[in-house]
Amino acid sequence: MATVVERERKFSGDDGFRLPDLTGCGGVVTVSDATSSDLDAVYWDTDDLRLLRSGHALRRRTGGHDAGWHLKVGAVGGARVEHRFPAGAADAGPPPELAALIRGASRGRPVAPAARIVNHRREHRLLDADGRVLAEVAEDDVRSEDLVDGVALTWHEVEVELVEGDEELLDAVAARLTGAGAGEVPVSKSHRAVAGRLARFDDGPPTGPAGPVIGYARAQRDAIVGNHAAAYQGDEDAVHDMRVAVRRLRATLRTFRGLWDRRESEAVRAELRWLGGELGRVRDVQVMAARLDTAVHDLPGELVLGPVPARIGERFAADLARSTTALRAALDADRYPDLLTRLDRLLDGPTGEVDRRWVDRRIRRVVRRADDRLDAALAVGGAAGDVALHEARKKYKAARYAVEVREPAVGGPAARLVKRFKALQDLLGTHQDSVVTREVLRRHALRAFTEGENTFTYGVLHARQAEAAGHDRPAVLRARDRARRRKVRRWLRR
Repeated sequence: MATVVERERKFSGDDGFRLPDLTGCGGVVTVSDATSSDLDAVYWDTDDLRLLRSGHALRRRTGGHDAGWHLKVGAVGGARVEHRFPAGAADAGPPPELAALIRGASRGRPVAPAARIVNHRREHRLLDADGRVLAEVAEDDVRSEDLVDGVALTWHEVEVELVEGDEELLDAVAARLTGAGAGEVPVSKSHRAVAGRLARFDDGPPTGPAGPVIGYARAQRDAIVGNHAAAYQGDEDAVHDMRVAVRRLRATLRTFRGLWDRRESEAVRAELRWLGGELGRVRDVQVMAARLDTAVHDLPGELVLGPVPARIGERFAADLARSTTALRAALDADRYPDLLTRLDRLLDGPTGEVDRRWVDRRIRRVVRRADDRLDAALAVGGAAGDVALHEARKKYKAARYAVEVREPAVGGPAARLVKRFKALQDLLGTHQDSVVTREVLRRHALRAFTEGENTFTYGVLHARQAEAAGHDRPAVLRARDRARRRKVRRWLRR
């Protein structure tokens, strides 16, 4: 299965629209003659269009240079990730490799043909002075049919996709096209083909005093689904982002628990904890492997005795393989889409009646608890103090997530408080990383000793981690005081 990153923009034009001269746009020197192709794509989705509604598009396309199954996922910074797989038989359905990547978006439900899009394409290449292809510009005459409702549409579209060019080139081409009468299109061809059915599922953003809380929680659910495909494949950033979304969602359901049925919200939180644990096992190995690799390479060569770098690499590679396999098994299990379905019912269903003051009281409460937990932790030393500081860090994460709910409405003061909570949380996290790293090094040293290897370097690394931890307290105190200044908390007291 091939994976590519797609950066493109779409424009519409009437029947009389003509492609303008694009030379001079961001280094374009030559525009190639058009090459023509006929593309025929069938888009697959659930009966309630879950894939499209969550930013996914699954199609089987014939014609053109990249015929086959395509799964497009998300949009980060204007880019989408496209997974490609050979076409296979027309009636065979999506290959298992792609089906695994849509289990979050589909909620494990079956997919079937939802729309057909037939497209006559005339494609030009935009070349620089060295003959490099900066972008491809496609003029598309499109015919679509909703395979459920039978609605048929036709339109003309221009699609600009970057190859070796940059965003400045894309902006320059966009300006030239709009100057010639084209209008930028914010939705894909598949969205346009089934727009009537999609509208039935669009209830708009949540409103009322609880609206910001519900909207925030839904955004975390969407982040879980949006990162599913990449996390399934072991992408480090996706695993991290998916884990953070799980944490934010668990914290939100707890902080604002009065909004939802208590028994159901606690059951969902328990399932989110399970999912977060599976993600955490992968992410913790990734983080610790990178941390120790850096620590070893920062040592002077004369302090590295024995095969320490190789041993650390081997052991973490094995740990990562096991944890990644376990994560895939979890995402393949029915428990995962069942969790998302329960989450949908909770977040899209009715909530309790609250006012804005109730929301702010809940935020004040979680902030106060974080403050109290940190003050208590700072009064304790030794291993018990390390545990207490870790618990305080978790409380500040919950406080930060709660403040994020109100950040769009409050603006600057809330944004600054979020930033200061993040700084404090990061310092506490650095301290916890040192605690965990020392224990990992101790285990590695014991194993090296039993295998007859030199353990000196593990001791040096352990000592460096302990020394660094000794400098954490003053920085934590400064960050704590900054996070408690009146100017960033005044809005909480209203």
